[in-house]
Amino acid sequence: MNELIFVVEEAPEGGFTARALGESIFTEADTLNDLHAKIRDAVRCHFEEGQHPKVVRLHHVREEVIAV
Repeated sequence: MNELIFVVEEAPEGGFTARALGESIFTEADTLNDLHAKIRDAVRCHFEEGQHPKVVRLHHVREEVIAV
């Protein structure tokens, strides 16, 4: 595996959540900087040494509501 994609969303209670596509990896944090560190840690823990992806891509999803 060369690349792993995470879907990053704002949590309703504040902070952020990140969920990997195709792998059972989920983490959350209060800030984006903390989330980056937690994603790195989660990826290292999930994969065997030397088997982790070379690139982790974050796809930020933001929901907006507008009045019409």
